[in-house]
Parts: sequence; C-alpha cells; structure tokens
Amino acid sequence: MSRPRKRGRDIDGVFLLDKPQGMSSNDIMQKVKRLFQANKAGHTGALDPLATGMLPICLGEATKFSQFLLDADKRYQVTAKLGERTDTSDAEGQVVQTRSVNVTEQDILAALPHFRGNSMQVPTMFSALKYQGKPLYEYARAGITVERDARPITIFALTFIEYHAPYLTLEVHCSKGTYIRTLVDDLGEYLGCGAHVTVLRRTAVADYPIAAMVDWATLQELAEKQDLALLDQYLLPVDSAVSKLVALALNKEQTQSIRFGQRVKFDNVEQIYGQVRLLSEQKQFLGVAVVDENNVIHPQRLISQS
Repeated sequence: MSRPRKRGRDIDGVFLLDKPQGMSSNDIMQKVKRLFQANKAGHTGALDPLATGMLPICLGEATKFSQFLLDADKRYQVTAKLGERTDTSDAEGQVVQTRSVNVTEQDILAALPHFRGNSMQVPTMFSALKYQGKPLYEYARAGITVERDARPITIFALTFIEYHAPYLTLEVHCSKGTYIRTLVDDLGEYLGCGAHVTVLRRTAVADYPIAAMVDWATLQELAEKQDLALLDQYLLPVDSAVSKLVALALNKEQTQSIRFGQRVKFDNVEQIYGQVRLLSEQKQFLGVAVVDENNVIHPQRLISQS
C-alpha cells in the first residue's frame, strides 16, 4: 500500500506573528500554516481574540519544542477600565457590576505591590482550560460554573504606566499560566471599584525580540507574491525555542548513538546536569535530553533526520 501524499511542505522553524485583534489563536495559526504551506503547525499559548501581540507559531519539527515556549515567561501591556466588572473580565463580556471610581494614582501605586511575587490565582471560567474534556468557556457560555483549583503564578514585575480615570495602563512580566484578565479583575476588587481589560498586548515570550515579529497584513502581502522564500526568511531556527538550555556538543560516535535514540555515557568534565540541548559534531541541533547524575545522556525530544 502506498503512503498518502503530503499536502504541504516539510518546513521547520518558529514564526513570530504579531497577532491581530479579533481572531482566535487557533484560527490565525491555521491561516499561517496554509500561507507557509506547512505540513504541521502549532501555537505556543493562546491569546484571547481581544489581545494582540507576540504569538510564536511553530512549524514542522519546531512543534516538538513548543512546550518550552508555553512554559516561558511572558510580558504584556494592559489597559483596564475601572468601575465596571464584566462576566469575562474583559471588554467582550457583559457588564455585571458598575461602581463609582474614587481611586487616585497613589491608591494604585500602593495596591500594586500586593500583586507582585508568588501567589495563587483561580483561572477565569472564560478560559481554554479543560474540564471533563471540554474547555471552561463552553460551560461559562451555558451558564454553568465549574469549581476551579487555584494555581501558582509569579508576577515578576507589575509596572505603572499611566492613569487617566477610569483607564489604567500597566506593564506585566509574569510566569506561565497567568491570566491577565483575572489579575485585572482582582486588582479592581482590591481597589474597591471593579475593573476589566479593554486593551491587551503581549510584548514578549521568552527572549524573542519584538523586532522580529511580522504583522498579519505584511504576511498576507508576502504570500500574495507566491514566493515561499520570502516567507521562509522570517523563520527563526527550531532550537530558538530552547535557547536557554545549556548546549552540549557531542562527538561523531555520540551523535550517531543519539540519533538512534540511544542513551550515551560521557566524560562530564564540565559537570553539566539536567535538561540540555544537544549539538552534533557539526554543531547541528539534535534535540533535547537530560543528563543524569551518572553522566548519562537520556534523549527526550529529537528532531527527525532527513
């Protein structure tokens, strides 16, 4: 029996999309996949339709390492409207409570330290987290509330930008799993007036440069030229998703063994332990492995060899 023909290209890399407002992350990812004519694609952490900004899209072999970007720190700029609380904690929801705003800039500056550091956050019902196989937002739209466990998050930085009542703008540097809508809702309750997100822009994922982002209109214009090389020039290397891991260079024999998925014991003179990214003797990226206390390399995720 012959194998089914592939519909697209075996193209590998990470594309930094400047996501437009009004589209879901999955919808825009599927559109990017079609424009690149890629066989495989995946995004690295959903942005709400309201949100704009950095959305790394992994193509081909890069999808194997998308979890590293899901787990990475994120940065946002958010504008909140004080005085109104909505059922989704953003401007796309219905207003459920209105209160007067008697908040000064000094009140806000005094409140922000309360939200910095480690805390437990209860995810919003309007999220893509799954409960019994269905995303929470489906229950929320049906008027059903599901009990959610609080999850540990870290707010590394929460910076005041400006306040023109009732609109407040902040910058947030946070850990994975942080819901900015929930943060804003909690801040509004702390200030005693309620709040919801009106503008949200993700400005950074891990260490990816904001200058490397390509907006949707530009991507479409390039695709219309029907020259895939024009698109491919914007792809970042597969191993950019794991750039923070220590690089471990292998010799020829070790490279061959790793490519077969075999464990390799080596002279760990540099005392490297834990998760690493593996490079061949020719400095080609092989994948990710774990080095144990016995100086044995255990392959975890390896790229396919053509």
